[in-house]
Amino acid sequence: MPDRKMFWRIVRRLFAAQRGRLLVILLALGAGAALTAALLNIQIDAKSRLTKEFRAFGTNVIVSPRETGSPSPALLDESVAKQVRELHAPSRSWAISNLYVVADVTSTASNLSTKVVVAGKRWESPPSGTIRISLKGGAPVPQAPNENFCTVGVKAEEQLHVQPGDSLRLQNLGREETCRAMPTPARGAEEDNQISVPLETAQRLSGLPGKISLMQLSIAGTPREIREYIAALAHNAPGADVHGLRQFTDAEAKIYDRISGLLTTTIILVLALTGLCVMAAMTNVAMERRNDVGLMKAIGGATRRVLRLFLAEAALLGLTGGVIGSAIGLALSIWLGKTVFGVAARPRLIVYPVSVALTILVAIISAYPLRRLANISPASVFRGEA
Repeated sequence: MPDRKMFWRIVRRLFAAQRGRLLVILLALGAGAALTAALLNIQIDAKSRLTKEFRAFGTNVIVSPRETGSPSPALLDESVAKQVRELHAPSRSWAISNLYVVADVTSTASNLSTKVVVAGKRWESPPSGTIRISLKGGAPVPQAPNENFCTVGVKAEEQLHVQPGDSLRLQNLGREETCRAMPTPARGAEEDNQISVPLETAQRLSGLPGKISLMQLSIAGTPREIREYIAALAHNAPGADVHGLRQFTDAEAKIYDRISGLLTTTIILVLALTGLCVMAAMTNVAMERRNDVGLMKAIGGATRRVLRLFLAEAALLGLTGGVIGSAIGLALSIWLGKTVFGVAARPRLIVYPVSVALTILVAIISAYPLRRLANISPASVFRGEA
């Protein structure tokens, strides 16, 4: 216990002896910790942001029926949707069941009629959730009981001269359905030529109860997680063809790999430059402490204990610089995210201890010049030769 008290007392004296140089070391470690924490936080947040942005593009997994060689179009049973709902998927994932049928559509207001692809859609959700349908531009809204509405693509709207709230009559092979028209913004895809209705309406209109044409899934996660989900779904639904849209998943992986590689390289360079700055300052400290080390060794201090004193000093400097610098770095990452990407980066708690630990490690490694003090001879110090 007395040795331990003396150890920490000497460490405190070391801090008080050369405040100027130690302050320079502390500033270098703090700046390195701030940049490291900021870049790490942006790197981790970029993965989440990138995944979220790619999911905004829509579907990245398709579940379709296997080709049977029959002239009639192949269909899936709705039990596939149950498999999708029951299979665990990453958060922020969604799925839509679709059934397509070509029908004669007549606007009761303009009395115009044309053939239009009617797309029956149903938003699938976990068993405890509610089934939803897209009403305006893809935003899911709850479907009210006994309400039959349809969204009309901009091109179909122009052909039929449809106004919001107009009644549409859908006919196919003697079957008839009516719905209330709701406009939808232009999307630059096939949806502009279609009329979307609830899945049950399309099934009644086509006379195919319990059938769907395909399912569109948007699975959030890394490319590896998406591949694992596709494999699990294909195993649970052997009658379906499950495949991913590689242009989305591959592009996401390539972009993130490039961003991550650039940020990782920058972090390594920041830590290396911080280490060089600290090492240069530590070299000067070692030169100035030769007499102190010679005196310690002359009165019986072991070389290992002397080195432990200076390593403890370096570790405390790293801890102090890491704690202060990492906190500044997290705030800096929020500002950088808002300035560069237009969206403030969310502070990730895992970044703080990691950046503090890296700063301590850099401080200890950079204290390597202090090892030269182990070779100092007390006699040479006292003779003024060291």
